[in-house]
Amino acid sequence: MKLLFLVIAFVVCCAGYAQQLTIYPAPAGVELNGDFTVNVRQNGQAWQTPASYLVNVDEVRDVTHHVENASMSCFDFSGEVEVSVKYNRGDIRTARVRPLSYGIVPEVKGNTLTFRLNRPCNLSVEVNGDIFHNLHLFANPVETFVPDTKDPDVIYFGAGIHRPAAGNVFKIASGKTVYVSGGAVLMGQIRIENVRDVKVLGRGIIDRSVKEGIRIANSRNIYVEGITLTQIPTGGSDSVTIRNVKSISYYGWGDGMNVFASSNILFDGVFCRNSDDCTTVYATRKGFTGSSRNITMQNSTLWADVAHPVFIGIHGNTLKPDTIEDLRYVNIDILDHKEKQIDYQGCLAINAGDNNLIRKVRFENIRIEDFRQGQLVNLRIFYNPKYCTAPGRGIEDILFKDVTYTGRNAELSLIAGYDAERKVKNIRFENLRINGEVISDDMSDKPAWYKTSDMARFYIGEHAENVRFVSHR
Repeated sequence: MKLLFLVIAFVVCCAGYAQQLTIYPAPAGVELNGDFTVNVRQNGQAWQTPASYLVNVDEVRDVTHHVENASMSCFDFSGEVEVSVKYNRGDIRTARVRPLSYGIVPEVKGNTLTFRLNRPCNLSVEVNGDIFHNLHLFANPVETFVPDTKDPDVIYFGAGIHRPAAGNVFKIASGKTVYVSGGAVLMGQIRIENVRDVKVLGRGIIDRSVKEGIRIANSRNIYVEGITLTQIPTGGSDSVTIRNVKSISYYGWGDGMNVFASSNILFDGVFCRNSDDCTTVYATRKGFTGSSRNITMQNSTLWADVAHPVFIGIHGNTLKPDTIEDLRYVNIDILDHKEKQIDYQGCLAINAGDNNLIRKVRFENIRIEDFRQGQLVNLRIFYNPKYCTAPGRGIEDILFKDVTYTGRNAELSLIAGYDAERKVKNIRFENLRINGEVISDDMSDKPAWYKTSDMARFYIGEHAENVRFVSHR
């Protein structure tokens, strides 16, 4: 009988854990956006209404930047939930939930759309084709860390608005765990500089007015999870993990997740919608010196309102050349790319400058949705006196595996070296799929006098060698 009771208790506990839903009310005084009302519930439970925050995004019309008001809402859950989104500005004529690869098709009635979720994900809900006044919906996993507020090594920010005691910086010492709870909004930067063994956790927000919401500099063994902010650059650091962090920026030079002269960096499950490059890897730059190695971004979503979703390599040390190597981008959805400047186009861009050598980069399982303006790929030995003091040394051993693009707006992609000593070489496209067609050297409908790259609308220029397109049907 006692054993039966224990089994029943275990099952009940497991069932309770499998069905959890947590929302976080917004603190008094924070700016909200009434464009949408979000409700969420689990089977048989009452609807709950998470806050809908105001966030800003950057729309470029012609060559002018316009700051637009979008929305952001979040909750934590396990099991399955039903989501209802009411559009308060009128009827819904069309609606979509992205990334499209998730296959979420909402049901629409009047001014309300509904859909179900059975796993955590970061989404964009778009009504009537409007991507600049959309709802960013972050459905987080249930938190597993519960801080002990009496622990002297825990810095706890509870629900409410928090301002630094002096200036606009919360400076964090080694060995500290910073917990920013859901419903907390910080009005200053979290600065992790010249320290080690620091964690930043929670479901809170660093206010959109704070540039570089978290700054990691010359530090080691850093872990950041769950926070929403504008930017999170990492420089001169080693062993950094950034997981389920959401970056939304709207101002000039609003790169999302930069890496400068750092090694052993992991981005996992992040969401970047930025007013400049979403994610970059550079070598020597901004006072950080040295090469960059072993950088991974996986299971993530990138949306570049300006510039590149992925950009690698332009900055380094011309006099003491750097190397950028062992980079991996795996299971990525790219939602947009908008760049009029030809020199700075490319959803997946590697531009070697400042005598950098860039090698051993892997792009795998990348899904690119139709974007507004730009190129799929840009691989070049790059010299622009505005940003560089020399061209790069080379780009080599680059793999594009299972990269797909569905759309009509891609311009001509570029692959080109600089001279006989500075080449792009050993580039392999494996199962490159454009609008459902696999581009390969043995594709049956390619005229014999065409290059395979012509079928992809890729221009392979001078000083580029061993560029191959293969398939595995």
